[in-house]
Amino acid sequence: MEKAAVRSVRASGPALARGAAGTRAATVFVTRIRRHFWFKCLGTTAFTSCFLAAYLHLLKNPAGSVTTVPLTWLDHWIAFEPLALPAYLSLWVYISLPAAMMLERMQVVDYGIRIGALCLAGLAVFYVWPNAVPPADIDWARYPGMAFLKGVDAAGNACPSLHVATAVFAAFWLHWMVPSLGLGARARWFSAAWCAAIVYSTMATKQHVAIDVLAGSIVGMAVAVALKPRPLPTSRWALPS
Repeated sequence: MEKAAVRSVRASGPALARGAAGTRAATVFVTRIRRHFWFKCLGTTAFTSCFLAAYLHLLKNPAGSVTTVPLTWLDHWIAFEPLALPAYLSLWVYISLPAAMMLERMQVVDYGIRIGALCLAGLAVFYVWPNAVPPADIDWARYPGMAFLKGVDAAGNACPSLHVATAVFAAFWLHWMVPSLGLGARARWFSAAWCAAIVYSTMATKQHVAIDVLAGSIVGMAVAVALKPRPLPTSRWALPS
Protein backbone atom coordinates (compact mmCIF):
# COMPACT_ATOMS: atom_id res chain seq x y z
CA MET A 1 0.00 0.00 0.00
CA GLU A 2 2.75 2.46 0.96
CA LYS A 3 4.89 1.62 -2.12
CA ALA A 4 1.94 2.23 -4.43
CA ALA A 5 1.28 5.58 -2.76
CA VAL A 6 4.92 6.63 -3.20
CA ARG A 7 4.85 5.75 -6.93
CA SER A 8 1.65 7.75 -7.36
CA VAL A 9 3.16 10.82 -5.70
CA ARG A 10 6.28 10.71 -7.87
CA ALA A 11 4.18 10.63 -11.03
CA SER A 12 2.19 13.76 -10.10
CA GLY A 13 3.05 17.42 -10.13
CA PRO A 14 4.48 19.24 -7.09
CA ALA A 15 1.12 20.54 -5.82
CA LEU A 16 -0.61 17.19 -6.30
CA ALA A 17 2.34 15.45 -4.70
CA ARG A 18 2.08 17.63 -1.60
CA GLY A 19 -1.63 16.94 -1.33
CA ALA A 20 -1.16 13.21 -1.83
CA ALA A 21 1.67 13.12 0.68
CA GLY A 22 -0.50 14.89 3.26
CA THR A 23 -3.38 12.51 2.67
CA ARG A 24 -1.08 9.53 2.89
CA ALA A 25 0.51 10.80 6.11
CA ALA A 26 -2.93 11.25 7.67
CA THR A 27 -3.88 7.72 6.60
CA VAL A 28 -0.71 6.28 8.10
CA PHE A 29 -1.28 8.13 11.39
CA VAL A 30 -4.88 6.94 11.66
CA THR A 31 -3.90 3.37 10.78
CA ARG A 32 -1.17 3.32 13.40
CA ILE A 33 -3.26 4.92 16.15
CA ARG A 34 -6.11 2.47 15.58
CA ARG A 35 -3.79 -0.54 15.88
CA HIS A 36 -4.21 -1.88 19.45
CA PHE A 37 -5.88 1.41 20.40
CA TRP A 38 -7.32 0.31 23.74
CA PHE A 39 -4.12 -1.47 24.76
CA LYS A 40 -2.17 1.74 24.11
CA CYS A 41 -4.77 3.95 25.77
CA LEU A 42 -5.20 1.87 28.92
CA GLY A 43 -1.48 1.10 29.15
CA THR A 44 -0.52 4.77 28.89
CA THR A 45 -3.15 5.71 31.48
CA ALA A 46 -1.96 3.03 33.90
CA PHE A 47 1.69 4.01 33.45
CA THR A 48 0.95 7.71 33.95
CA SER A 49 -1.19 7.04 37.03
CA CYS A 50 1.51 4.92 38.69
CA PHE A 51 4.19 7.49 37.94
CA LEU A 52 2.12 10.42 39.23
CA ALA A 53 1.26 8.53 42.42
CA ALA A 54 4.96 7.92 43.16
CA TYR A 55 5.91 11.45 42.09
CA LEU A 56 3.31 13.14 44.29
CA HIS A 57 4.15 10.89 47.24
CA LEU A 58 7.79 11.99 47.11
CA LEU A 59 6.70 15.56 46.54
CA LYS A 60 4.58 15.61 49.71
CA ASN A 61 6.82 13.33 51.77
CA PRO A 62 10.48 14.19 51.10
CA ALA A 63 12.94 11.74 52.67
CA GLY A 64 15.17 14.54 53.99
CA SER A 65 15.78 18.27 54.00
CA VAL A 66 14.84 19.99 50.75
CA THR A 67 17.58 21.80 48.82
CA THR A 68 16.67 24.94 46.89
CA VAL A 69 18.04 24.93 43.34
CA PRO A 70 19.73 28.31 42.65
CA LEU A 71 18.68 30.74 39.95
CA THR A 72 20.92 31.73 37.04
CA TRP A 73 20.97 34.68 34.65
CA LEU A 74 18.79 32.68 32.25
CA ASP A 75 16.03 32.41 34.85
CA HIS A 76 15.99 36.20 35.18
CA TRP A 77 16.06 36.66 31.40
CA ILE A 78 13.09 34.33 30.69
CA ALA A 79 10.02 36.15 31.94
CA PHE A 80 6.91 34.52 33.38
CA GLU A 81 4.47 33.76 30.56
CA PRO A 82 1.08 32.23 31.47
CA LEU A 83 0.39 31.57 27.77
CA ALA A 84 3.10 28.91 27.92
CA LEU A 85 0.81 26.70 30.01
CA PRO A 86 -0.72 24.83 27.01
CA ALA A 87 2.78 23.93 25.78
CA TYR A 88 3.63 22.74 29.29
CA LEU A 89 0.56 20.52 29.49
CA SER A 90 1.06 19.21 25.95
CA LEU A 91 3.91 17.04 27.26
CA TRP A 92 1.41 14.28 28.04
CA VAL A 93 0.37 14.15 24.39
CA TYR A 94 3.94 14.45 23.10
CA ILE A 95 5.43 11.59 25.12
CA SER A 96 2.47 9.37 24.16
CA LEU A 97 3.02 9.84 20.41
CA PRO A 98 5.78 7.21 19.96
CA ALA A 99 3.62 4.53 21.59
CA ALA A 100 0.55 5.69 19.67
CA MET A 101 2.41 5.27 16.38
CA MET A 102 3.61 1.73 17.12
CA LEU A 103 2.15 -1.31 15.41
CA GLU A 104 2.69 -4.15 17.88
CA ARG A 105 1.97 -4.52 21.57
CA MET A 106 5.52 -5.55 22.44
CA GLN A 107 6.82 -2.39 20.79
CA VAL A 108 4.58 -0.35 23.09
CA VAL A 109 5.78 -2.35 26.10
CA ASP A 110 9.38 -1.88 24.94
CA TYR A 111 8.94 1.89 24.85
CA GLY A 112 7.17 1.85 28.20
CA ILE A 113 10.01 -0.06 29.86
CA ARG A 114 12.59 2.41 28.57
CA ILE A 115 10.75 5.58 29.53
CA GLY A 116 9.85 3.87 32.80
CA ALA A 117 13.55 3.39 33.51
CA LEU A 118 14.04 7.12 32.93
CA CYS A 119 11.24 7.99 35.36
CA LEU A 120 12.57 5.59 38.01
CA ALA A 121 16.00 7.18 37.74
CA GLY A 122 14.48 10.61 38.29
CA LEU A 123 12.39 9.43 41.25
CA ALA A 124 15.51 7.88 42.78
CA VAL A 125 17.27 11.25 42.58
CA PHE A 126 14.29 12.97 44.23
CA TYR A 127 14.31 10.40 47.03
CA VAL A 128 18.03 10.70 47.70
CA TRP A 129 18.19 14.46 47.09
CA PRO A 130 14.88 16.26 47.66
CA ASN A 131 15.01 19.64 45.96
CA ALA A 132 12.78 22.51 44.89
CA VAL A 133 12.85 25.75 42.93
CA PRO A 134 12.85 29.10 44.76
CA PRO A 135 9.41 30.67 45.25
CA ALA A 136 8.50 33.09 42.47
CA ASP A 137 7.31 36.58 43.35
CA ILE A 138 4.05 36.12 41.46
CA ASP A 139 0.43 36.41 42.60
CA TRP A 140 -0.81 33.04 41.28
CA ALA A 141 -4.43 33.95 42.12
CA ARG A 142 -4.36 36.27 39.11
CA TYR A 143 -3.77 33.30 36.83
CA PRO A 144 -6.40 30.59 37.51
CA GLY A 145 -4.81 27.97 35.28
CA MET A 146 -1.42 28.49 36.81
CA ALA A 147 -2.86 28.53 40.33
CA PHE A 148 -4.37 25.11 39.68
CA LEU A 149 -1.06 23.78 38.37
CA LYS A 150 0.81 25.14 41.38
CA GLY A 151 -1.75 23.54 43.67
CA VAL A 152 -1.31 20.11 42.07
CA ASP A 153 2.37 20.20 41.14
CA ALA A 154 4.26 22.23 43.73
CA ALA A 155 7.81 23.49 43.31
CA GLY A 156 9.46 20.27 44.55
CA ASN A 157 11.02 17.38 42.62
CA ALA A 158 12.69 19.98 40.46
CA CYS A 159 16.15 18.77 39.43
CA PRO A 160 16.47 17.03 37.08
CA SER A 161 13.27 18.17 35.41
CA LEU A 162 11.44 14.99 34.43
CA HIS A 163 9.17 17.18 32.31
CA VAL A 164 12.19 18.05 30.19
CA ALA A 165 13.82 14.62 30.43
CA THR A 166 10.77 12.76 29.14
CA ALA A 167 10.20 15.34 26.38
CA VAL A 168 13.80 14.96 25.16
CA PHE A 169 13.53 11.18 25.42
CA ALA A 170 10.35 11.16 23.30
CA ALA A 171 11.94 13.58 20.82
CA PHE A 172 14.72 11.08 20.15
CA TRP A 173 12.23 8.28 19.55
CA LEU A 174 10.08 10.40 17.24
CA HIS A 175 13.23 11.39 15.33
CA TRP A 176 14.08 7.71 14.84
CA MET A 177 10.51 6.81 13.86
CA VAL A 178 9.89 9.52 11.24
CA PRO A 179 11.25 7.48 8.29
CA SER A 180 8.99 4.53 9.14
CA LEU A 181 6.03 6.93 9.12
CA GLY A 182 6.81 7.92 5.56
CA LEU A 183 7.45 11.53 6.61
CA GLY A 184 10.43 13.76 5.92
CA ALA A 185 12.53 16.49 7.46
CA ARG A 186 9.56 18.76 8.15
CA ALA A 187 8.11 16.24 10.58
CA ARG A 188 11.42 16.07 12.41
CA TRP A 189 11.62 19.86 12.61
CA PHE A 190 8.03 20.02 13.87
CA SER A 191 8.80 17.46 16.56
CA ALA A 192 11.96 19.31 17.58
CA ALA A 193 10.06 22.63 17.76
CA TRP A 194 7.34 21.02 19.90
CA CYS A 195 9.98 19.61 22.25
CA ALA A 196 11.69 23.00 22.45
CA ALA A 197 8.35 24.66 23.28
CA ILE A 198 7.82 22.20 26.13
CA VAL A 199 11.33 22.84 27.45
CA TYR A 200 10.79 26.60 27.26
CA SER A 201 7.41 26.32 28.99
CA THR A 202 8.94 24.70 32.07
CA MET A 203 10.87 27.92 32.70
CA ALA A 204 8.23 30.35 31.42
CA THR A 205 5.66 28.90 33.84
CA LYS A 206 8.29 29.05 36.62
CA GLN A 207 7.90 25.35 37.32
CA HIS A 208 11.62 24.84 36.78
CA VAL A 209 14.86 26.79 36.62
CA ALA A 210 17.71 26.58 34.15
CA ILE A 211 19.73 24.05 36.16
CA ASP A 212 16.70 21.71 36.27
CA VAL A 213 16.28 22.03 32.52
CA LEU A 214 19.95 21.37 31.78
CA ALA A 215 20.01 18.32 34.05
CA GLY A 216 16.75 17.01 32.59
CA SER A 217 18.02 17.44 29.03
CA ILE A 218 21.19 15.51 29.82
CA VAL A 219 19.32 12.70 31.56
CA GLY A 220 16.72 12.39 28.79
CA MET A 221 19.37 12.33 26.08
CA ALA A 222 21.63 9.89 27.94
CA VAL A 223 18.85 7.40 28.67
CA ALA A 224 17.46 7.60 25.13
CA VAL A 225 20.87 6.89 23.58
CA ALA A 226 21.86 4.26 26.16
CA LEU A 227 18.58 2.36 25.72
CA LYS A 228 18.27 2.93 21.98
CA PRO A 229 16.36 0.03 20.38
CA ARG A 230 18.12 -2.37 18.02
CA PRO A 231 17.34 -2.31 15.16
CA LEU A 232 16.15 1.28 14.96
CA PRO A 233 12.47 2.02 14.31
CA THR A 234 13.41 3.23 10.80
CA SER A 235 13.30 -0.33 9.49
CA ARG A 236 11.70 -2.16 12.40
CA TRP A 237 8.40 -0.37 12.68
CA ALA A 238 7.31 0.39 9.12
CA LEU A 239 3.85 -0.54 7.98
CA PRO A 240 3.79 -3.67 5.82
CA SER A 241 3.54 -3.08 2.10
